[in-house]
Amino acid sequence: MGGNAEASGNRFRDRRERKYGYDFLDEVLIQCPRCGGCATVTPHPGTLADENAASGSRLLHRRLRCAGCGFFKDQKVDSAVVGSPIDPYFQRPVWLQASCCGNVLWGYNLRHLDLLESYVQAKLRERGELVPWAPMSLVERLPTWLKAAKNRTEILRTIKRLRSTVPAAG
Repeated sequence: MGGNAEASGNRFRDRRERKYGYDFLDEVLIQCPRCGGCATVTPHPGTLADENAASGSRLLHRRLRCAGCGFFKDQKVDSAVVGSPIDPYFQRPVWLQASCCGNVLWGYNLRHLDLLESYVQAKLRERGELVPWAPMSLVERLPTWLKAAKNRTEILRTIKRLRSTVPAAG
């Protein structure tokens, strides 16, 4: 399991991933604008975070790449709006989304799904250490339907189905 969460058996401890999923934006799986297959949005290979910080640039340089059809596109954006099943950089639908319990279950990537799966399957859910000045964590902001025990089976089944749609890395 990735991120800052700890899970073992039926226990989940929130280690305070940032709200809305900022911690999962290093790779976003989206629908390719050309072929409709699974494409990846990652930081542009020629851009380092340190470079942007040193130059004072607030632009985020990202690359969309589809292994299926070979499509790629580079783009610079000045901000990323997160918290919905839309890629914050290219404004494309995320690949990992499905109808579940009358809502949309979605994740930016497999690590995001891992976090959701660990949280949902846990019978004991513990909060992380609260810091007065820190914003709410991603887990604290999950919608009620996703937290409800009555939806556990359907949510876990949907996560398994979503995971199976991701092409194997080659």
